[in-house]
Formats: sequence, C-alpha cells, structure tokens
Amino acid sequence: MKVAIASGKGGTGKTTVATNLAYVGSRNGRTVVYIDCDVEEPNGHIFLKPDLDGATSVGTLVPKVDDSKCTYCGDCGDICQYSAIVAVGQAVLVFGELCHGCGGCSLVCPSGAISEVLHETGEVQVGSAGPIAFAHGSLKVGQAMSPPVIKAVKAAAPPADMVIVDAPPGTSCPVIESVRDCDFLLLVTEPTPFGLNDLKLAVAMAREMELPFGVVINRADLGDRETHLYCGSNDIEILSEIPDDRKIAEAYSRGELAGEVLPDYRRIFEALLGRIELKAD
Repeated sequence: MKVAIASGKGGTGKTTVATNLAYVGSRNGRTVVYIDCDVEEPNGHIFLKPDLDGATSVGTLVPKVDDSKCTYCGDCGDICQYSAIVAVGQAVLVFGELCHGCGGCSLVCPSGAISEVLHETGEVQVGSAGPIAFAHGSLKVGQAMSPPVIKAVKAAAPPADMVIVDAPPGTSCPVIESVRDCDFLLLVTEPTPFGLNDLKLAVAMAREMELPFGVVINRADLGDRETHLYCGSNDIEILSEIPDDRKIAEAYSRGELAGEVLPDYRRIFEALLGRIELKAD
C-alpha cells in the first residue's frame, strides 16, 4: 500500500501526519518506508531521526555542443519545447537549468555535434529510523527542477508493506511526480480561508489524476466551519480531525513524534491509518 500525504499549501501539518503514520504503521509488524519528496525543504528526518548512508548524486543529461561539427542549422532549438537550447547566428546557447533531459536535440542533430553530459541537480540519501526504512532527497541551491530528484528518491526506496510518501506542498509538477502511482492520497488542510482555497486546488488535482483521496483537518477546533461544509457538499470524506493542542506543538518543537510521546494522539493516528487501509483496498 502506497499512501501519499499532500496539501494544497505549506504549514498545514503534512509532515506531522506523514511521520506519525509511518511510526504507528511500524508498530504492528508491517514493513514501512517513509519517503520525503519535499526535496526543496525536507524535514521528516528531524522527527524520525534516521541513520543515513552517504549521499548519491542525482542529475539530468543536458546537451553539449561540439562547435567544430555544428552547422548552426537550428534543428535542436526547433525540437526543444523548453528553450533549453537555441542556435543564434554562429553560436548555440545551452541553458542546462531548463533542460528536461529528453535527448531530442541530440537525436535530430544532422551533424552529430550534440552529446549529453550529466548536470547535477541534487542528491539522495537512504537509511533507517529503527524499523522504518527512510529515503529523502535535497535539491541543489539554484536548481529549478525538482521532479528528477523526486523520481530518484522514490526509486531508491526499498519495497515494503506500506510506503508513506511525504509530498511537497502545492499542486504543481513536484507534487504530481510525488503522488503518481500511489494507492491513496491523503490531503491535509486547516479550517481557514487560505486552507480551504488550496484544498479545493488539491481536490481538483486528485480528481484529475483519478486518485482515491480523503481529508484530514488539522487544528480542527480553530478557524471556521467552511472546510467541513465544503467537504460535506462535495462528498469528500473527512478521515480525521486533529485538535489544536499545545502538547503537539511542544513535541514538534522538540523534534518528537506526537504519536510516540502522547498516547492519545497515537490512538488518533492509528485510527486514521485504519480508515486509510479500508479506503485503499
């Protein structure tokens, strides 16, 4: 079972839910993998405290032009949909940060002037947090495209009974890459106007991808009831409501798992996991 934890916006408690689900899942005999796909700002390691192996570099293949062979015909620029390569007069400009690594430019080059070299964009680390297998990645500063790193993080994770994918916030390409091929999508939100606005975007994404999904409302006793009304009127099941509790905030500030140090919340996450299993079957 592969469950992705996502949110339309940051700061809703997505990583809190994801790490605690991994923790309670590992307590009942399952093999569990936690994958942190928020490669621009990974923080699951703060709470799971894994022992990590050395980092493995990740990159994409980008074009390299041999000027002695190039005829400056412009075919490479014509096929590139991302303007990563373009012929300008008697020069070919390559913008590696825009390249998606499709290799089209080298295939259409009539003179064989284009080869491909590795452009490093990030790194991946794997390890274990007790019984939980762990994988996360980090995007290099200044790099624009995180999906190749996310794909590498997912590929590095070992098989398991349950895989928890902690997706980046939002609904853009990094999130799509993170949640694709998952069995169930859990959307974490908060009962505020901003939370509701971005939940609607995440719901639209889930329905477009035809992924089964449910909602967790974090800090559920604050804000207004508009999120509850929206879910009710759109046939969206609220699988759990987590109250705004200072004890959770204190555990979070210490880098502790609420499910580990607060028995009442362990039972909340265990119940949530049970409901997810029923939905994912």
